[in-house]
Amino acid sequence: MNTCSFIFTLGAIFLRCLSSTGAATCHPDDEAGLLGFKSGITKDPSGILDSWKNGTDCCSWSGVICINSDRVTELRVYGDFIYSRAFLSGTISPMLAKLQHLQGIYLTSLRKITGPFPQFLFKLPKLKYVYIQGSLLSGPLPANIGQLSRLEKLLIDGNRFTGLIPSSISNLTRLSWLNLSNNRLSGTIPNIFKFMTELQSIDLSRNKFSGKLPPSIASLSLTLTILNLGQNNLSGTIPNYLSRFEALSTLILSKNHYSGVVPMSFTNLTNITILDLSHNHLTGAFPVLNSIDGIESLDLSYNKFHLETIPKWMISSPFIYSLKLAKCGINISLDNWKLAGTYYYHYIDLSENEISGSPARFLNQMKYLRDFRAAGNKLRFDLGKLTFVERLETLDLSRNLIFGKVPATVAGLKTLNVSQNHLCGKLPATKFPASAFAGNDCLCGSPLSTCKV
Repeated sequence: MNTCSFIFTLGAIFLRCLSSTGAATCHPDDEAGLLGFKSGITKDPSGILDSWKNGTDCCSWSGVICINSDRVTELRVYGDFIYSRAFLSGTISPMLAKLQHLQGIYLTSLRKITGPFPQFLFKLPKLKYVYIQGSLLSGPLPANIGQLSRLEKLLIDGNRFTGLIPSSISNLTRLSWLNLSNNRLSGTIPNIFKFMTELQSIDLSRNKFSGKLPPSIASLSLTLTILNLGQNNLSGTIPNYLSRFEALSTLILSKNHYSGVVPMSFTNLTNITILDLSHNHLTGAFPVLNSIDGIESLDLSYNKFHLETIPKWMISSPFIYSLKLAKCGINISLDNWKLAGTYYYHYIDLSENEISGSPARFLNQMKYLRDFRAAGNKLRFDLGKLTFVERLETLDLSRNLIFGKVPATVAGLKTLNVSQNHLCGKLPATKFPASAFAGNDCLCGSPLSTCKV
């Protein structure tokens, strides 16, 4: 079970305990609405709705919450992206409009639910929370979506919605969370945020938005904590006003077309823990963020920065687990490189730089490291003397100056690439393809050519 499903399970158990104190008996309208929803489901291979049986108390059904009354206040039905049978096929029945006391609807990771944006939501006068995530809902968002004015959280990510963001969404002035990510929405992001001052989290990533950010973003509350606009087609320069949001903990602008310099005023972002500006066209010096309390994940890869070295603030956090600085113009020797003393790194990517020396010393200290990439550098060391930490799964040292033999310990990795180096000798028995070893001086043995006797 994934993290989201686990959290929802705990929440459902807690709310079920609350509802039991009221000895609730399901209202007939609610029972009819829920059975209508079940009738719209064509496949339920893991029995998510098995407890939904006519003539039984629907307040006791799995995922149905009644708090101190006979009316359903929350509906929590979710699958699991990991467990292959935990999904539903079918449509969301408009019969759910009968649940007139519904405050929250949580339909997550069901994967095979189809249809348009559910129109019955407009008929639920007490609705505050909409989580319809990870399914196949499609078509445009309704132009009148702003009529859902009581909403506090709207999360409809992971579907196939298309078209523009309706301008009426600006009427959702009570929203604290807005997540439209991982859909197929397009056009420019409309200038909708002037009166949406309660927003704490905005995620519009993985869509097809283009153009510049709307100026009304500057009107958002200074308590904004999450802004994720990654994987779109946004362009222009990074606005200075983003540095006003000193409470930001997550800022993701990756995989867009931003150019110019990163505002020096980013030094005001003292609470940032996740910063991802990778895969843009950013240039110039990067601000020195010495005042950050503890960065956890930093990705500046594949821009046009010329860092020369890796600043101390980037590696001194006791909480950092991911450091990605590929193609950042770094020119250092790993022989003398010292990371933060906690060594909790899970991911390090230093590919496509001018880095020399050997990573052996610090890799031997990284007992939590799972993924290390340093392809396309000038590393020079004996691979046969490299010790692999227990948790390491991925190692990419291709296109360097590495010599020696390939040690048998690489067999414990899931992914390996040591191609285009100066390695020699017979390969150990591994599951890796020939491309993992291609372009070396004198390697032989499966999956390469047979060694000469």
